[in-house]
Amino acid sequence: MELKDKTVLITGSTDGVGRVVAERLAAARARVLVHGRDAARGKALVAEIEAAGGKAEFLAADLASLAEVRRLAEAVRARTDRLDILINNAGIGTAGAKRQVSADGCELRFAVNYLAGFLLTTELLPLLKASAPSRIINVASAGQQAIDFGDVMLTRAYDGVRAYCQSKLAQILFTVDLAEQLKDTGVTVNALHPASYMNTTMVRQAGVTPWSSVETGAEAILNLATSPDLKGRSGLYFDGMRESRADAQAYDVKARQQLRELSLDLVGLASTTSKEKQS
Repeated sequence: MELKDKTVLITGSTDGVGRVVAERLAAARARVLVHGRDAARGKALVAEIEAAGGKAEFLAADLASLAEVRRLAEAVRARTDRLDILINNAGIGTAGAKRQVSADGCELRFAVNYLAGFLLTTELLPLLKASAPSRIINVASAGQQAIDFGDVMLTRAYDGVRAYCQSKLAQILFTVDLAEQLKDTGVTVNALHPASYMNTTMVRQAGVTPWSSVETGAEAILNLATSPDLKGRSGLYFDGMRESRADAQAYDVKARQQLRELSLDLVGLASTTSKEKQS
């Protein structure tokens, strides 16, 4: 993909693998919308990109709040009339034994790792469709656990690893489901596990010694974002650079429908979708 003058939004791009992806895309002459919670780090990255001759802007938002996700989408729409690539990269890891909730009362890992990206993507779909051919990349994980629809928010048996793995599989269910909805629109959506235990803050906070690099992970993300081999291909899951298969639940039509309906309800869009179907 020719990246000159293309616009890219990367969530969680002030640190870790997201930062490397932002730097690489900016170096390839894309206009990069940098997202993060820390304004100082965001502005520092923008300054670094601009000093190297690239184009970047920083957009602050805490993805643990659906209201802030909506404000982020509004900020994107206010700054650009096109969006060529959306990379849902922001996330939190397994660290912490205590169950936490988001500003909206959802289990925190489900909210940040999955639900925020679901809402942000939904809000930005008109822009992505208007910019087609365009791409959505969901940065998931090889750590996957089937969603228990009887206790999605893990109120009865919380475990940080389970919460993380469930949220990451939710991203992949969303990817496969959205790909079907976007057929013939020119917008593709794919998911990946970028690399195992990269040298990121998330991995170190989990008490794990990193054994792969953010550069390796960035290459895998950039492959989905820019490779001509993936033109028109959608609904796929990659393990690094290799096309692979996710947990079986990702290919369960009923499970994907359950997740879609739950997600629309949680973000307050269920009634809107129902009206659209009726019309």
